[in-house]
Amino acid sequence: MIDSEGYRPNVGIILVNAEDRVFWARRVGQQAWQFPQGGIRCEESPLEAMFRELREETGLLPEHVRLLGCTRDWLRYRLPSNLVRKRAFPVCIGQKQKWFLLRMLVPDQTVQLDHGHRPEFDDWRWVDYWQPLSEVVSFKRDVYDSALNELAPLLFPPEGRAPPACAAEHLKLPGGE
Repeated sequence: MIDSEGYRPNVGIILVNAEDRVFWARRVGQQAWQFPQGGIRCEESPLEAMFRELREETGLLPEHVRLLGCTRDWLRYRLPSNLVRKRAFPVCIGQKQKWFLLRMLVPDQTVQLDHGHRPEFDDWRWVDYWQPLSEVVSFKRDVYDSALNELAPLLFPPEGRAPPACAAEHLKLPGGE
């Protein structure tokens, strides 16, 4: 599914542990590290796609996490021209993403990178919240910066202030929860 501007709808997942460190995963067979992410199917809401991608890429289920928030708007990145499949129709020039911030509630051993039919990742680790900005592939850096900065107040409220109201409170969880 590609929108009229050439962007594929997608979700990104920032998963944090009890120490507010983020889940950082290495793509299979590469030295490229990233957050879990994936496309939104035609019949899915962004929230449904996020929980599906979470299960496929990490083996985690909705009951293994707590939804803390999501970005207000779509964040977009363009693919480098050498990654654009020019013979595809419609041509996809990049991704537009809704980003979700989740807290993992279960032990690390619950993570299963081989849960999906074709694993995306072959390794993972917990890193400092801001570390991905210096390690992610350059064409995704601005989107990571925007998502991390928008969602950071949910974890690190300015001194003397309560965290902002959860941006995801209005979202309906699968199963009516």
